[in-house]
Amino acid sequence: MRYTALTFVLSAITLACSGGDDAAAPAAGGSGAGGSGATAGGGATAGGGAGGSATGGSGNVGGDAFSVEMGPINVAPGEERTQCVVKRLTNPAGFKVGRIDNKISSSSHHLIVYRTSDTQERTTPFDCQPFVETLDPTKGSPLMITQKYDDFLQLPPSVGYSFTESQMIRLELHYINTGQSAVDVTAKSTFTGLTAGQFKEEADFLFIGDVDISIDPKSSATVGPTFFALPKEFDGVNFYAITGHTHQYGTNMTVATAPGAGGPDQMVYDVPGWSWDEPATVAHDPPFQLPAGGGFRFTCEYKNTSSKTVGFGESAGAEMCFFWAYYYPSKGARVCFQTDQVAGGISTCCPGGPYCSFLGQF
Repeated sequence: MRYTALTFVLSAITLACSGGDDAAAPAAGGSGAGGSGATAGGGATAGGGAGGSATGGSGNVGGDAFSVEMGPINVAPGEERTQCVVKRLTNPAGFKVGRIDNKISSSSHHLIVYRTSDTQERTTPFDCQPFVETLDPTKGSPLMITQKYDDFLQLPPSVGYSFTESQMIRLELHYINTGQSAVDVTAKSTFTGLTAGQFKEEADFLFIGDVDISIDPKSSATVGPTFFALPKEFDGVNFYAITGHTHQYGTNMTVATAPGAGGPDQMVYDVPGWSWDEPATVAHDPPFQLPAGGGFRFTCEYKNTSSKTVGFGESAGAEMCFFWAYYYPSKGARVCFQTDQVAGGISTCCPGGPYCSFLGQF
């Protein structure tokens, strides 16, 4: 029974963001309007705040910028795939990245950007499994996930990602063509350096969720509230941005901090009019910290308009309940999940958690 649940969880780590069973999920952004990047938080302290609505600015960046691109990839009607490229940036020396700008075409559902330790380029798009490299920190780490056509991540002052000379980057693009004609899909990521001498702290990334989802046909359902206690090593880190994530049946997602399973809660992600296909990224300035020994409590709401029961998974007809959180100083990138499908439940973060070694077996 434990292996069955772990097989299920492995699908969570693949982060395929499709949905629907009666029809293919629409591409991110619906009508194709560009995203606006992160919204600014409203003075969150320890425990956090709900976040405001101001657009993030250029902040502390002022160094050189380097880009990597993917595509065009010709996609047939009804085709859905996740593909990757691994490419080398042209940066002549190591530098600290203070901002990432991503652009994805219509029919693109999401883009995951990695810093990778690969030594060989793979410039022709190849089929790949999302988030696999997060299980081995020696191979690299995710930097940003984009679900908007025009998106950015502005890191706080003096905070950045460290890039080596000619840094290798992996772009991981999930696309789906819901139209009647073939289309070309593209992705581009641009990395802008900090102003010289500003860097003080290394940034990193957490991906946290609940895989226990079952929504009856033609009905509404809620997953959570789920409390996830982070490992003690994350006490005192600063969280500066959060993005919620479901598939097409998701109608809302909220995230709060709490000192324990019993609360009290402090809301850090609560977006009026939240939209699954262009979920807002709420930025917190100043950043917030978790209560000592505490964690996150999150809730996802759904309306299943299909004629089938919708469960957790990566494919059409499935749902997810996850959020990603950007933080510093780095304690490493983690994929964290919770399930009650085994006796006593599983609540762990990979790599490093007690069940992570099983995941590669499935």
